[in-house]
Amino acid sequence: MEKTKANAKRIVIISLILYAISMIGASLIQTSSGEVEIKDLSWETSRGHTMSALLYIPEDVSDVNEAPAIVTSHGWYNNREMQDLNAIEYSRRGYVVMSIDMYGHGNSEAVSPEEWEEQGTGMYDAVELVDSFDYVDSSRIGVTGHSNGGRAANYSVEVDNEKDNPLISSVLLIAHDAEYKDQNGEYFNEYGNRDVGIVAGKYDEFFFRTMDDDENVTPPKDFINSEKAQSFLNFGASPKEFNEKRSSYNMYEQKIDGEEAERVIFNPAQTHPWNHFSATVVDSSLGFFDETLGTPDTTPGHNQIWQWKVLFNFIGLVGFIMFLVSFTKLLLFTSPFKSLRLNEKTQPKQIATSKERMWFWISLALSAFVSGASYILLYDWAMEVRPDFFPQSQTFFIAIWAAINGLFTIVIMTITRVFTPNKNKLTLKDLGVTIKPKALLKTIALALIVSFSAYALVFFSDYFFKTDFRTWVVAVKAFTPDKLLVALKYLPFLSLFFIANSVAVNCFNYFGNSKKEWINTAIVALFNVLGVLVVFAINYSILFTSGLQFFGDFSVDSVNVVRQNGLLGVWLIPLLFILPGAAIISRKIFRITMNPYLGGIIVTIIVTLITVTNTLTQV
Repeated sequence: MEKTKANAKRIVIISLILYAISMIGASLIQTSSGEVEIKDLSWETSRGHTMSALLYIPEDVSDVNEAPAIVTSHGWYNNREMQDLNAIEYSRRGYVVMSIDMYGHGNSEAVSPEEWEEQGTGMYDAVELVDSFDYVDSSRIGVTGHSNGGRAANYSVEVDNEKDNPLISSVLLIAHDAEYKDQNGEYFNEYGNRDVGIVAGKYDEFFFRTMDDDENVTPPKDFINSEKAQSFLNFGASPKEFNEKRSSYNMYEQKIDGEEAERVIFNPAQTHPWNHFSATVVDSSLGFFDETLGTPDTTPGHNQIWQWKVLFNFIGLVGFIMFLVSFTKLLLFTSPFKSLRLNEKTQPKQIATSKERMWFWISLALSAFVSGASYILLYDWAMEVRPDFFPQSQTFFIAIWAAINGLFTIVIMTITRVFTPNKNKLTLKDLGVTIKPKALLKTIALALIVSFSAYALVFFSDYFFKTDFRTWVVAVKAFTPDKLLVALKYLPFLSLFFIANSVAVNCFNYFGNSKKEWINTAIVALFNVLGVLVVFAINYSILFTSGLQFFGDFSVDSVNVVRQNGLLGVWLIPLLFILPGAAIISRKIFRITMNPYLGGIIVTIIVTLITVTNTLTQV
């Protein structure tokens, strides 16, 4: 066991080194090696609500050297760090950049849906603040946002149109439709003489669809040929008024109210979430703002460094996971927790009969099937019945789905127990299922200490370096205290799944399938995610072949904007990483403790915090 202790200590040290590499490296990239100052802002807006944002200030801007500014926003169920790629690339080229947490997201205060529409989900509040900075050229303020951030830009234009002195001169909508028609269904120019662009992915899950008189839906890949797109590129003119067919990636100019205005549509072959993780989209947006605002530093758009921050963030995420497991093991060698440790690591059981082998595979297949099927069937119901007590709709759906799958897991384990021949049946104690009250209390205490310690490093990174640990849609970030109260509401549901899953993976499905133990770990990790993986594969294979998703209802609003609900598909993506990771982490801890609850509780705490801190909190 001394070897195990030494190995745990070594991996803790390695994880801390990875943390340091991540924090320092990510900080150097996002500050352009110290040439950009980053401020973490929290202020009370004119509407009396608290907003949060990261402000990027290039070193050479001042009241005598004013710079253009860009306010950028994430999409629904995200936060300000999702705009890292834009904030980094804009600021290193000399723009002042404000990356906001929209109301209800990240560290910003939640407000009612009515207030969202009145004030651009917080974006226009940010525009007004940016305009007050003496180092910002108020005649060159642009707004951009991904998905719901695009909607925030549209709302902000509506607010700006009512002002005597409009502030916004340039608008780039990424993965969100423009406003094409007025409330009477007539084509119009909502944006006036502002310069406006759209990034319309050919495989977007939500937007850029049109419907003909026979209710046939034209997919996003054909959006550029639609009347809406052509009207937009013709500055709001009705299709009856022009004959020229305009194309994507071309800037079109026209005088509006005596000033030159520009319109452009970018058409990358990408999905909705891909847009905010794309060098191609960044290149297009840099070209757009260079044309419309004037880039202080004309570094070519293809010269991008944000990918290095992604790498450093990923290194930190790897360090975070390594720390969870190795620090747990190390604490098991301390006096308070040594009783939870086995003298020897747990060895896999052998499958004794062909019936046991057959049931092993059947039980895994059944669990995978129920996982995928219930994900589809529960979505609409869970979104409709959510009580106000649960302020996050995404988390509520995932929590209900997880709880039902946890209950099904318990049913499968019960059947396994009933139908296992007595001569092959181990006691629940020998399986590791039963646990004494004192040991359970120690287990909970250890899980809390490990989780607290891991997140302490996250808060250290946020405070000193303004960085966190993430890869694309899986993000471990610092959070405000109110998120702990939100987490407590969902914790019982997620506990039911992850603890039951850990018991199933380790007490009932830990078999020696070959001489290599990792094969069994790989099998249970695969089947943990297989159900949602199949749903994901079906949805996106149909999307890439037909342009329309297999799952997701269509809706048409009052001005005939067609949308497909893509949340069911998009919310699958984090689960593709979390579910197999949960099986692997709990197995690693089980091998030294024969305690399935320790790993299950740790995973529950971490996944709950990741979920509630990276989504929308609603009033």
